[in-house]
Amino acid sequence: MSKVTLSTEFRKVDVDELDEEKYQDEPEGGDDSDSIASREAEVKKFISGGKNFEALKAALADPPLQTKDEKAKKRNFDIVLDVLTRFKQSDVEEAVNKLNSDQVDVLMKYIYRGFAEPTENSCGILLVWHQFAVASGGVGSIVRVLTSRQTV
Repeated sequence: MSKVTLSTEFRKVDVDELDEEKYQDEPEGGDDSDSIASREAEVKKFISGGKNFEALKAALADPPLQTKDEKAKKRNFDIVLDVLTRFKQSDVEEAVNKLNSDQVDVLMKYIYRGFAEPTENSCGILLVWHQFAVASGGVGSIVRVLTSRQTV
């Protein structure tokens, strides 16, 4: 049986705020391009010092998941792909095993983006990384990446 209520809480919602024509997209660029430029400089510093694993950790740290700026995402992807191609095949397993589970999931996102946008030599390298990332993160890592709405 329903009750008669005198509640007027529903009337406090401002429906004009929900109007589609008033929707404003988030600004593109800005802080994302600055953080990616600093990440790129840090990664290059590690690469020039021969510290590939530190370069990998720096490249995977704080990916631009929340932004809608495709240029920023592409630039960050290029940084990660550059780091992945610098590893010897024999060093890949050791590097993946040193990563924590969140870093393995981010790595897996970049691997799948690389499969979606293949370059000249990237697919073979990405398959090697994928093999060891699956061994480290398991099938759950693949499921988390494929079901996530946040892309890199």
